[in-house]
Amino acid sequence: MAMFSKMFLADTIAVLSRLDLDDIERVVSVLKTTRDSGGRLFLCGSGGGAGHASHATCDFRKLCGFEAYCVSDNVSELTARVNDDGWETSYSNWLLSSRIRSKDCLFVFSVGGGSIEPPVSVNLVTAVQLALEVGAKVVGIVGRDGGILRQLSTASIHVRPVDASLVTPQTEGLQALLWHLIVSHPEMLVSEAKWEGIDRVSTSK
Repeated sequence: MAMFSKMFLADTIAVLSRLDLDDIERVVSVLKTTRDSGGRLFLCGSGGGAGHASHATCDFRKLCGFEAYCVSDNVSELTARVNDDGWETSYSNWLLSSRIRSKDCLFVFSVGGGSIEPPVSVNLVTAVQLALEVGAKVVGIVGRDGGILRQLSTASIHVRPVDASLVTPQTEGLQALLWHLIVSHPEMLVSEAKWEGIDRVSTSK
């Protein structure tokens, strides 16, 4: 069993070594421009990506000073839209009701980036397409070959897999690492987190 743990962590290091640092800086630049111009930030994903979107929304609001919203946080609205209109348009219709506009940005967390054919994560694809139609920026963190998100986004971070059997856990695990990097970036951070503030005060005494 210990061999699997060793292999998984070695694979993580290998995936990290393949990240393009310029991709990260481009995402940060788009986000900074969005915030500084008074744009809003909408975050979304499915499954684990939805959990990331909810947590990251908190961080972007509290630490980075964004007006930010998670598309799937209101379970009543989400399930009503899925029930009445279908899953594929549930996120894009939410964005329509939120009056997404050109100075806003959509941040997508996805393992595969979405595809129309075969139909995978079509709800994310339609959300990306709508954002671009109104002139909003699109950023994201995506694995596998990047899918439609990587093709159409204004900027995105590509978590390129090493072991095909670990694509989902490595992508989702590193998505959390990378958004925490982004909210901690000097261009983003406007309010330090609680523990960092406590540690700074204690070490200055």
